[in-house]
Amino acid sequence: MTHHPRKRFGQHFLHDRGVIDKIVAAIAPASQDAMVEIGPGLGALTAPLLDRVARLHAIEVDRDLASRLAAAHDPTRLIVHRGDVLHFDFDELPDRLRVVGNLPYNVSTPLLFHLIPHAARLRDLHFMLQREVVDRMVAAASTPDYGRLSIMLQHQFDMRKLFEVKAGAFRPPPKVDSAFVRMLPKPISALRARDAAMFARVVTTAFTKRRKTLRNALDGVIDEAALRALGIDPSLRPENLALGDYVAIANAIS
Repeated sequence: MTHHPRKRFGQHFLHDRGVIDKIVAAIAPASQDAMVEIGPGLGALTAPLLDRVARLHAIEVDRDLASRLAAAHDPTRLIVHRGDVLHFDFDELPDRLRVVGNLPYNVSTPLLFHLIPHAARLRDLHFMLQREVVDRMVAAASTPDYGRLSIMLQHQFDMRKLFEVKAGAFRPPPKVDSAFVRMLPKPISALRARDAAMFARVVTTAFTKRRKTLRNALDGVIDEAALRALGIDPSLRPENLALGDYVAIANAIS
């Protein structure tokens, strides 16, 4: 049965066998791993994962593809969840969960934020994403790609960009290249922001006005004297502060 990619779901199906093998090698699945695949699509990655794990969960928003996957595999080994991953409760799945996926570009950033509250229950995450998104995820302070996404994810995860993938590895090919990234949740003892909501508020407020100086970008959140007391120059811009600086600001307020 032919499936025509649907633009509303951002479907670009991975077909390059060499890339698929490289992904599976990077994930290194073991038989008893608790694992969920996001956006399995035509199952290019699903089948090799099922060759290595006893049971695999899969979340697919396209009902036609979900039905096709369910019909093609043993239902005791592949558990297909039909629906939008942005509304999926990952707490329903086992602890020490391994999350993998070739993520649609149109939901990648919202999905990453959706996963942050579940980080403590996850073992690792491996994603294929738009290369520019991965560059933002792993960016260091005072570089062009550094921003809210960098800081919010780096507070919860250690991340490594593993390799890049050309557009031709997908059908239809997207207009941009992709990259494969590994995310390892940090232990709770390493999370330094005492109030997650305050930390998120500080970072979001700062980068809403990222071209302004901190004294202006964080006006109403923390005053100039308090920034100086933390050893932070109020004339800097939001992209100049390291993760630890944002944690210090959030902790000082809370």
